[in-house]
Amino acid sequence: MPGRRRRARCIGFAPRFLCFKPCGEPGRDMETITLRCDELEALRLADFEGLYQEACAQRMGISRTTFSRMLAQARRKVTDALLNGKQLIVVLNPDVDQLPSFGVAADEHDVEPQPDD
Repeated sequence: MPGRRRRARCIGFAPRFLCFKPCGEPGRDMETITLRCDELEALRLADFEGLYQEACAQRMGISRTTFSRMLAQARRKVTDALLNGKQLIVVLNPDVDQLPSFGVAADEHDVEPQPDD
């Protein structure tokens, strides 16, 4: 029996790099770990932007508990790739809603003011 359908998640950026691997190793012989785009967004918001999980979940349009599980899974995947020399591939998942303007915050309170000309 198939699981519940995944709720659409908002992603506030377009990943520029989709593949990471250890230097000097051919990728075709390497074990690969797949990191979904929404998992990368969870890492970006929590670890890079330094937001609290509640704020991250609101930006992505998901519950805090779902965000917490996604973040833990993403951290586990990245750590496995780094410690065990595995290739990490970022995949764009079909249930992701990218914000119309990459890098713009999900709500008006987070948008930086533009300088007046």
